[in-house]
Amino acid sequence: MPWQWSDREVAERWLVIFPGSISDRDDPACVEHATLALLGNAKRLDVIRQRLGSISWFMRALNEPIARWANREDGCSGRFWEGRFKCQALLDEQAVISCMAYVDLNPVRAGMCETLRDSEHTSVRHRLESAQSAIAKALGKRSQEEALKPVAGLDVDTLSDLTESSYIELVRWTGLQAHPEKRGRLCATEETPPESLWNVAKHPVEWMRRVHGTESNYYRAIGSAESLMLKAAELGQRWLKGVSGELALQKLREQPLPW
Repeated sequence: MPWQWSDREVAERWLVIFPGSISDRDDPACVEHATLALLGNAKRLDVIRQRLGSISWFMRALNEPIARWANREDGCSGRFWEGRFKCQALLDEQAVISCMAYVDLNPVRAGMCETLRDSEHTSVRHRLESAQSAIAKALGKRSQEEALKPVAGLDVDTLSDLTESSYIELVRWTGLQAHPEKRGRLCATEETPPESLWNVAKHPVEWMRRVHGTESNYYRAIGSAESLMLKAAELGQRWLKGVSGELALQKLREQPLPW
């Protein structure tokens, strides 16, 4: 962490990212001159230390060159990113899995592909390819019945007793539920939810609302009404966005399903 680094390490790390007035990065004398200039300014060094430990400044440093590059390619100027980043706390296992499904379906939602196998840079595609490779090597003996690996920091052995195959099945079914006239629907139809859905929700509408509303129906945290209220109390608030929707979903659980 930046607070544990020496002043010199802070200055050197900062100049690697923001070389500023260094005319020649390959010249040790130029680099040392800039380093000494920072070391001689305690107030500036304190600001730099804070920025090196800030996720906001990290995202700024990551997004700005990409935006400049893209604007040059498009021959335009102005704001490129809608926002720097969004951070939402995932309060329970179900919230973690719904967020995983949301991210895995991003390429489909963006209209970049129509099948999970064609959705680049997603974990669900990686799971599909790994399973296919393993089946080929093990002559079909190894299946996708291995437990879904837990997320770092989650104090559980498995995620809602899901397996690799049941998670893939759940993501595929979720992608089939978008309105047929709207972008983001997989190219197939299927009505009955998979058995794995009941491990993560008590009603299909509850699951779909959490997945599709990951960024819009919640604000600071995602989870059940109970977990959201506990989080609100922890933050010294009486309410968190998403609680009302979760309370409405509790009533849906009492209604009979159409199948």
